[in-house]
Amino acid sequence: MLFRFCALFAAVSFAAGAAQINFNWSQDPLGRAPTNFVSRLSGGGPPADWKLINDEVPPLLAPINPNAPIPRRAVLAQLSADKTDERFPLLVYEGEAFKDFTLKTRFKTVSGTEERMAGIAFRIVDDKNYYVIRASSLGNNLRFYKFVNGERSAPIGPEIPIPSGVWHQLTIEAKGNELRFLLNDKEAMPVLTDNSFPAGRFGFWTKSDSVSHFVDTTITYKPIEPEAQVAVRQMMKARPKSLLGLKLFAYDGSGANACKIIASDKESEVGQPGGASELDVLKREKSYFAKGSERCEVTLPIRDRNGEVIAVARLVMPTFPGQTEKNALERAMPIRGELELLIQASRELE
Repeated sequence: MLFRFCALFAAVSFAAGAAQINFNWSQDPLGRAPTNFVSRLSGGGPPADWKLINDEVPPLLAPINPNAPIPRRAVLAQLSADKTDERFPLLVYEGEAFKDFTLKTRFKTVSGTEERMAGIAFRIVDDKNYYVIRASSLGNNLRFYKFVNGERSAPIGPEIPIPSGVWHQLTIEAKGNELRFLLNDKEAMPVLTDNSFPAGRFGFWTKSDSVSHFVDTTITYKPIEPEAQVAVRQMMKARPKSLLGLKLFAYDGSGANACKIIASDKESEVGQPGGASELDVLKREKSYFAKGSERCEVTLPIRDRNGEVIAVARLVMPTFPGQTEKNALERAMPIRGELELLIQASRELE
């Protein structure tokens, strides 16, 4: 069993402050979905048809010359017009997961006889569990709801004209359990609170036979810090005199013959391969001791609440005259216990 923080590290890195991703598809080939996105489907019906195409996109600021030609740019389009009712095409961004963020996009509903919708799904856990905010040009409304185990909640949102064939701007602000939505820079509904999905991916969303376009998508967010790194940082802060360094190792995902650093007091080391001793601790549950003139290292297994070895900790501690392996292990055991308590408090993978 590996901890959730081990799995998250492969996709998420931590950086202080905010980060931003701008989705500009001008360099991507037309006629296919953009890179780092995958087509999914909630409900029934055939797969969606997500492609980059050229379309006229007026600039956000009105040109000085009102007769200036409207530039054509690469936009994302959902082109399938299948009329299956409970069919919700998704194009999910796989590059990152998000917790607190502000997302802005422009959308245009183009056609559809059953539905004419465009929206953003966010905090996506999987195809059956996520939030969505969507606009309907046929229904003239903006609605928020959530999918929980594939079941839709009651919709929330105002009746509002959303002309088809016109670009609109949608903004989502998610902070903790508070969700805020703006349409064309105006507050669309009161702030909502919901605790169902604390974090997840985002994706473009439509319904049934809706043909819709999207462009100018940006997401500003606070990167998610892997829980392993949180644990290391807390331990280093709690024991500044007895702990000079701390690294956590786990299998690297390629099997039982390689491991890597999943957290470190030196964050630049995260992702580097582990050595034979760390791998031996994972496999055989033994401990290692090494001593220098000013410091010693103890490498030992970290267990979950069921007693299974799921990680390895390498502790660097100050040494003293007469330091032995036995008393080094005695000094290391309380630190290991605190690490295991932190781990047991975190959510594990199933």
